[in-house]
This record gives sequence, structure tokens and C-alpha cells, in this order.
Amino acid sequence: MSQDDKRKNQRIKSPNLLVYLCLDEQKNEVIQGMGRTLNVSEGGILLETHVPIDPRHTVLLTIAMEEDLMHFKGKIAHSREREDGRFESGVEFLEMDERKCRFLKQYMIIFKGQENTTSD
Repeated sequence: MSQDDKRKNQRIKSPNLLVYLCLDEQKNEVIQGMGRTLNVSEGGILLETHVPIDPRHTVLLTIAMEEDLMHFKGKIAHSREREDGRFESGVEFLEMDERKCRFLKQYMIIFKGQENTTSD
């Protein structure tokens, strides 16, 4: 990471589909859909969607790794619309426990290995 990078955690490119669900302040389901992870860290992910996600909403994510599914809860840290009309939202993970941390570390190892094999 560069000196100018203020991120606490290393980002790993992780192009992978996931399911997301957004809840409003009263915990009502507002929107659900499929998105794509662009990168992942121990603290969160960069999520690509076709629609904007309201930063006031709680985001529930289901990430698949082989046959295992893990559910994560997060909040929007930042978002932007890209030139192609898609949206990128930085999701900060909330309520992480040891099991989720282990899953995430294994997920990152898999994608880090894929980065290394594609750059050769």
C-alpha cells in the first residue's frame, strides 16, 4: 500500500457475484438484487450494482465460497455512479464474529491466489 493510502486493510480483487438485501431504518426490506464484488478486505467490500444503494440503509450480503454461504451485515461507507451507469458502493462490515473473519480470510486467500496466477 502507498503512503497516501489511508485504508486499514489490504484490498484483494475479487470479481464474484453475490446477493444483497437493503433494509431501511425500520428494518423493512427496501430492495434486493445481485451485485458483484470488485475487491474485498477484512473490513469490507467494494460492491458493484445496477442501482444506487441508499447510504442510510443496512446492507445484508450473502457471499458464496465453493459450497459455503456466509451472511454479512454492513453499512455504506461511500458510493458513486460510474460512467457506464453502474454504481460502486464501499460496504463496511458490521457485527463480525470469528467464524465470519475466518471465512473472509479464506475467501481472500482464494482470490489472492487467482491474482497471482493471472499475472504470470
